[in-house]
Amino acid sequence: MSRQQQEALPEAPAERRAPVWCRECHRPLKDPESRRRRLGPECDPDARTGHERRDVDQDPIPGL
Repeated sequence: MSRQQQEALPEAPAERRAPVWCRECHRPLKDPESRRRRLGPECDPDARTGHERRDVDQDPIPGL
């Protein structure tokens, strides 16, 4: 018995997807993350950088 790996379905082409508009500014959304949240990047209150921000204490650069 062989094990088969399931493959993710490709995303539908833009011309076949249902249009989604921003809840705030009502502009059409094209980015998958924006479409999922139903908020454009300018209207979304959460920063979407793709990584978590971590501020680190650092020593000052010598000579500045």
